[in-house]
Amino acid sequence: MRLSTASLDRLPPSLARFDYDRAAQRVGIVHLGIGAFARAHQAVFTDAAMAGGDRDWAILGASLRSSAVRHALAPQDALYTVTERAAHGCRSRLIGAVHDVVVAADPDDTLHRALTSSAVAIVTMTVTEKGYHRSTDGSLDIAAVDRSGGTLYHHLARALAARRTAGLGGVTLLSCDNLADNGAALAASLGAWLDHVDPSLASWFARECRCPSTMVDRIVPAVTPADLDMVEAAIGVRDAAAVVTEPFLQWVIEDRFAGRRPDWERVGVQVVQHVAPYEAAKLRMLNGAHSALAYRGLLAGLTYVHEAIGDPVLGPAVERLIRNEAMASLDPAPGQDLAGYADALIGRFANPALPHALRQIAIDGSQKIAQRWLAPLAANAARSRTCPETLTALAAWLIHVREPADDPRSDAFVSAWATAGRSGIVDAMFGERGLMAGHWRPDGRDRAGIEQALAAFDQR
Repeated sequence: MRLSTASLDRLPPSLARFDYDRAAQRVGIVHLGIGAFARAHQAVFTDAAMAGGDRDWAILGASLRSSAVRHALAPQDALYTVTERAAHGCRSRLIGAVHDVVVAADPDDTLHRALTSSAVAIVTMTVTEKGYHRSTDGSLDIAAVDRSGGTLYHHLARALAARRTAGLGGVTLLSCDNLADNGAALAASLGAWLDHVDPSLASWFARECRCPSTMVDRIVPAVTPADLDMVEAAIGVRDAAAVVTEPFLQWVIEDRFAGRRPDWERVGVQVVQHVAPYEAAKLRMLNGAHSALAYRGLLAGLTYVHEAIGDPVLGPAVERLIRNEAMASLDPAPGQDLAGYADALIGRFANPALPHALRQIAIDGSQKIAQRWLAPLAANAARSRTCPETLTALAAWLIHVREPADDPRSDAFVSAWATAGRSGIVDAMFGERGLMAGHWRPDGRDRAGIEQALAAFDQR
């Protein structure tokens, strides 16, 4: 039997669950890109807020492309479980915050009606870095958006135009993706698109809407059939939308909203004046280390994060990257404990109960390494610090994209390798006219470090 409203009485009493009336909650949040991370992060906080007495913050989830999440959740009345897995055991919770899931392209226009509802005050999104269609310099690639169709920009432009016409106020737009200064990045890109299609709407957007920056932190591996079987054994029904994650959970949001919002602070969300120090720490320390583990681990024949951090060579190298290079590039906020965060990261990576595939982390590297590696390289260069471990990780990524990879720029990278070879690939990628130019430019010592690592990897 599948998890659903009809099967709630079959769930064990020990399963933690919400106690609010789901049917009585109005949709107050629309989430674009309702994948596993959103269900394990933003929806968990919102579910806790409603369980604590906040009302009318149900979430309508929307998949911009795939119907897979809808097919998993619709037969379950959008109910699902989140299981936190640690070495000492598992703990599961039933989540009721998601009201429904739609596919954006469906002809019934449910997404548009929700985005233009007076009850909806917040639009959150996890569309991955490539979903923002940004050029290498960070600006919106308008031609790419035009070609793609059905992007977040198309849906938001149509909805904002309708809200303006109806005399409704603006909304708060919360990017929960791993972009540096993601609120400003979203505002700039959406503003550029609106200026392209309707300059007067761009002015209305700038006046009526807000795009706070955020930092989100939780490791959420792709769920496996074995995970689904484990959850079914624990709760007695099949949950096709189950999420398995770690106990750690953090969300930091800039205090800049267009209107009402959930009382997220009561359930652990940090609402602060400046997100940048937290965001930079997460991008450079956690995400940067994750990418280093992924590309170097794959070259070493490893499969999972916990194996890579436990490797006698790779583990210490990545710890040096975290503490001596990523952490050294940061300017922490008052009271921000970067050393404690580093300690926690090593423990989180080493969790053997949460197998996190390196190949999952390695996807779309061209959209990630600028904020994860190139920004700290530039910051450390300005302080005359060397970064041998980051350069070695960068070399591992270059080896990874020498052959076709799961990356939107894979063809260009393979072509660059074919043309430049190992002796010229650093300039082809990071030189003045390189494919990744504009983020960081290696000096002679950096170039030598990368080339030495490339040679070492090729000798394996």
